[in-house]
Amino acid sequence: MATTSDFRNGLCLEMNNDLMIILEFQRFQTGRGASNVRTKLKSLNTGKIIDHTFTGGEKIETARIETRSHQFLYRDESGMFVMNNETFDQFYIQPELVENNDLLKDGDSLNIVFHAEKELVLYGELPDFVELEVTYTEPGIKGDTATNTLKPATLETGAEIRVPLFVNQGDRIKVDTRKRAYNERVK
Repeated sequence: MATTSDFRNGLCLEMNNDLMIILEFQRFQTGRGASNVRTKLKSLNTGKIIDHTFTGGEKIETARIETRSHQFLYRDESGMFVMNNETFDQFYIQPELVENNDLLKDGDSLNIVFHAEKELVLYGELPDFVELEVTYTEPGIKGDTATNTLKPATLETGAEIRVPLFVNQGDRIKVDTRKRAYNERVK
């Protein structure tokens, strides 16, 4: 059990038969009344983001979650196979649990978040940046660099993102997995 004074970003709560993660929160007080806490919560079951206001000092049931480092091995029709970096146990997870999973190539690392009591996979987190090779993109037109124009590019994993005109086929680029966007060219 926790109270609203224990709130922090990333805290996992059990509410309405669902697991919710606090994305952001703000304490406020109106006049002489009790303090309240406005929160933005993300459901781990449905992925919905909701706003909820708690009264100050309200008791909340928390869930213990653990983040463990894993290595992505390969993908097939049954899911994504991963290996725990400490115990070397291999298992598969559903691709829907890992956002932007098409940016992962064999051998990349990712963090998987588990419900500690039930040993249930909640979701997977990619590293913030990955380095990938551009396998196909149209050549840029010489002199067309006055604007910040982007063109589509296919990466070695099959994912498509938009890149600046100067990026060519065969270049290695750094991709921001949170925004699914080009970051920089890699030398």
